[in-house]
Amino acid sequence: MNQNKLFNRTRTRLALWYAGVMGLILSLSGFGVYEAIAHAHWVAVDRELESVAGTLHDSIELKLKQPGRLEPVVEQLLPNLCLAGGNCMKEQLSPDRHILSAVNQGNYYIRFFDTSGQLIAIAGVHLQGLPQVLNKERWQTLNDGKGNVYHQISLSLHTQDNRDWGYFQVGRSLKDFNDYLNNVKWILKLGLPTILILVGVSSWWLALLAMQPIYQSYKQIQQFTADAAHELRTPLAATQATVESVRSVPQLDEKEVQDILDTIGRQNRRLIQLVADLLLLARLEQQALPRRHQMSCLNDLVSDLVEEFAALALSKSVTLTSLLRIHNPLNVIGDEEQLYRLVSNLIINAIQYSPAGGQVTVVLDRSEHQALIHIQDTGIGIALSEQTQIFDRFYRVNSDRSRHTGGSGLGLAIAQAIMHAHQGSLQVQSELGKGSTFTIRLPLGVTSPESDRSRFQFKRLYRHLSKKKFGFKR
Repeated sequence: MNQNKLFNRTRTRLALWYAGVMGLILSLSGFGVYEAIAHAHWVAVDRELESVAGTLHDSIELKLKQPGRLEPVVEQLLPNLCLAGGNCMKEQLSPDRHILSAVNQGNYYIRFFDTSGQLIAIAGVHLQGLPQVLNKERWQTLNDGKGNVYHQISLSLHTQDNRDWGYFQVGRSLKDFNDYLNNVKWILKLGLPTILILVGVSSWWLALLAMQPIYQSYKQIQQFTADAAHELRTPLAATQATVESVRSVPQLDEKEVQDILDTIGRQNRRLIQLVADLLLLARLEQQALPRRHQMSCLNDLVSDLVEEFAALALSKSVTLTSLLRIHNPLNVIGDEEQLYRLVSNLIINAIQYSPAGGQVTVVLDRSEHQALIHIQDTGIGIALSEQTQIFDRFYRVNSDRSRHTGGSGLGLAIAQAIMHAHQGSLQVQSELGKGSTFTIRLPLGVTSPESDRSRFQFKRLYRHLSKKKFGFKR
């Protein structure tokens, strides 16, 4: 229960952090998009005003003769032109239907000022709230006091004989521009929370995916701890029971003492083997073992192991044979001791799980650039549902926790770790009641020199003399 609370709390934190970071990124991105859109529209408005003002400026300037005086021909260009002080200044003028009709009717106004800055005339949209005093700045953004914003450009005018006539302003309303930006704001304001909700849901789901391997690993660690404690408790309990029984007997003869010491020594060796297996497995998985890879001849390794375990097979009434389909030396690069342990583990498994009268065959073959070792037996077999679990630590087929076969239950886990360390693979094919076949695949090395073969023969002889035996179980 506590683990689930910790898992959910961690998942919630991950989801909130992810949603918060994504929300900040999306907010900054939304602000950047808004600023980019606004800048693009400002540039478009400026270009539009420059184009309209330039066209009008060139058309009007050619017709001006006297400074501060609008020629009648200008009124033909601007039919709704209204002179300053006229009654039309108090009325809303209709937009220019001639020159300005091609550019967003109803948004533009034109104002003329003399050289002293006095307003002479206005055309287009009549603006009541804008200042009537000339401001000579080229670009201006004005407000009429009613919330309406205008953008205008100011240009100087000259007569036909190049005398200063006055000033000419062209402006337009920014209502459509601001309405568009307001729509963009609302889209961002409404869209961002919606996206954040989706991000929150997604982050919760992604946090589950991210936490699942960690949770599974945590469960595996829990299971491993329980299994290791169980494995360690059995010999410790046996040792403790032996010690307590000795204390209850006042006098022991020499034979009884020897039997007790044998029992304690047997349980102690079991503990030592279990701890050694755990340490080896941890080092293999962390790749902490020093690299001692060299050329190894699998022909010799298989022959050596079949010869060594012939006595064990005979004691179990099992026939152990080898089949070398490749007679030329089949060499791989790896740690010979680890490879020896790998194959011996599988052979011992096959012998232990084969009934009396059964047969175990070790086949050496090759496939393209890989060396193949098949360990075939006619034993009890493994159910399909359990074939993916037999490489787990302490796992036994059919959940067999008895110790009649001995071993620590780490053999296949060690074998799998050795294969990973050698860039190989270990596969199993099995059927209940018909036996199993474990297949080792190792990448081939180049042909080894004679010195490498001699060195391996020496190690083979050494193993025979030392009589190393490993009791690994599925």
